[in-house]
Amino acid sequence: MKKFIGLFLVLICMYTSSCIEQEFPLFEDSLIEWDATVMNSPVLGKDFPLLIRVPRPTFALATSDPLITRRTGALSLRVNFVSPQKANDELFTYRVVAGETTAIEGIHFNISGQEAISANSSFADVQIQILDPGAGTGPVDLVLELVGNGTVKPSERYKRVGIRISQQ
Repeated sequence: MKKFIGLFLVLICMYTSSCIEQEFPLFEDSLIEWDATVMNSPVLGKDFPLLIRVPRPTFALATSDPLITRRTGALSLRVNFVSPQKANDELFTYRVVAGETTAIEGIHFNISGQEAISANSSFADVQIQILDPGAGTGPVDLVLELVGNGTVKPSERYKRVGIRISQQ
């Protein structure tokens, strides 16, 4: 009798679980995001982190990382591609957020404003040239925002990143 009840319960469980339709939504968008924004907390009152140290891809900033100064030279920021990899290169744009930026292009930094995610890749490295205008009075901030392109959109939560450049 116990075997019969056990078998009956197993059959009921199989029947009821097989009748439930489960549809999981597929993520089909192509998004880009700053890796440093995903890995670090935003500054109080902002929707982005303000990096004072040279970031390492896929790691949060650590006190052992070197400070970003006017002598840093080239700085690389990783952009994550949140999408299935594409067979072709995917060119995207990014821009300076004027209302948040105190650094001056050509004096404190240079950027290209465009970068490509290579075919069959999940990231790109944006190069920022930190310039040395000589010792200054205080730090300057550079805030960048991903713009994307017609196919690839910026992630709303992770589209901005700030860089504080020490002038000492």
